[in-house]
Amino acid sequence: MKEFMGKDFLLNNETAKHLYHDYASKMPIIDYHCHISQKEIYEDRQFSTISEVWLGGDHYKWRQMRTNGIDEKYITGDASDLEKFKAWAKTLSHLIGNPLYHWSHLELQRYFGIYEPLTEDNAEEIFNRCNEVLKTLTVRKILKDSDVKIICTTDDPCDDLHYHKLLKEDPSIDTVIVPCFRPDKANNIEKPDYLDYIASLEEVSGEKIGSFRKLCEVIDERIDFFTSMGCRASDHALEYIMYEPADEETIEKIFAKRLSGKAVDKKEELIFKTAFMRHLAHVYQEKGWAMQLHYGCKRDNNRAMFEKLGPDTGYDTINNYAPSSEMADFLNCLNEKGDLPKTIIYSLNPNDNAAIVTTMNCFQGDGIRGKLQHGSAWWFNDHKKGMLEQMETLANDGMLANFIGMLTDSRSFLSYTRHEYFRRILCDFIGTLVENGEYPNDEKILKEIVEDISYNNAVNYLGFGK
Repeated sequence: MKEFMGKDFLLNNETAKHLYHDYASKMPIIDYHCHISQKEIYEDRQFSTISEVWLGGDHYKWRQMRTNGIDEKYITGDASDLEKFKAWAKTLSHLIGNPLYHWSHLELQRYFGIYEPLTEDNAEEIFNRCNEVLKTLTVRKILKDSDVKIICTTDDPCDDLHYHKLLKEDPSIDTVIVPCFRPDKANNIEKPDYLDYIASLEEVSGEKIGSFRKLCEVIDERIDFFTSMGCRASDHALEYIMYEPADEETIEKIFAKRLSGKAVDKKEELIFKTAFMRHLAHVYQEKGWAMQLHYGCKRDNNRAMFEKLGPDTGYDTINNYAPSSEMADFLNCLNEKGDLPKTIIYSLNPNDNAAIVTTMNCFQGDGIRGKLQHGSAWWFNDHKKGMLEQMETLANDGMLANFIGMLTDSRSFLSYTRHEYFRRILCDFIGTLVENGEYPNDEKILKEIVEDISYNNAVNYLGFGK
């Protein structure tokens, strides 16, 4: 029997152990897609309790606590931090096979030196031990200790990037912090608050947005501003990658209709979004940015709890509608016009893996290694099986060696152990191929593949290696 989450956790053969311990574990981290606060980085926040770090905004944990019958008081309510921690410990003990069990214990090991399993019985003791360690930890120290070299945060076009400016001017921070452009609110023409958002965009830009063309001009100006602040990528949450083309007159009529306060129908929504995304892709290609497209999620399904708690509180699910034909047509349209930027595609539905890889491989080229990328196993898929399925599909139908690797997609500063989790699974996958005689035991190439996927590919892909 193996030791519980010991040195060789998830490493099941000698080649895997060698690749992980000698190469992958020594690589720094680039987190090119996350939701952590640049304000907290700049202010070098220090957390008072482990509950603040673990439970303050982690809807992964909230979902499982609800599943375990924990009252909402101990999840998002007014219970004390100790009471919430005990409720989480009670839940954690039952999460056999769930990645949260592994992530939580990796964080306890790496940041707090705690190697025993967390249970309801020892929860208060571990709560106090973690809080003592937190007295010596700040956000910047966590980043430094985790060897995080580059972070791309998630930022709306209306953001003034105030803290990014301050971080850029701060010589004391060792991590490069840059924004990532997230214009979903400008794209979501069907939303009830869309006109409120347009008003915010007008206020930030100082320009009246009375047409689709003007909207694009204002967005272009914001892209220029983000570029000046070091931005290298955009990020788009889509229902699916749609393609519903129309002429300029039709697009302008749809936008004018929405500006007048009228709702748009589904076809009008898709026409608008296709046009908006086509325009953005053109600009990204000119700027050399990467375009991240993630889809396959149906959000805010529990309406009563959405009204009470808002979005991103644990009520989202996998959506199984995503026509790959429209994704192919959208990419083809961009490619024909010379407007296809570096593109990273994620789906929350693992059944889309093969469709993504085989579609994106129709549009590789331009002298760029892996110009189109199958993004890391995302959200409900960033567990051992999900990661393996994504890597296996990419290896089977594409080129695993060009993969830009792991991201946290997290709001927690302790989540960098997820890179360790990913790298262990990666090395075990590659090591198994070698030990099965399916790939030669070529030290130089294996070292290069592991180090590239762990860090180098993403750095070079996003232009940080220049």
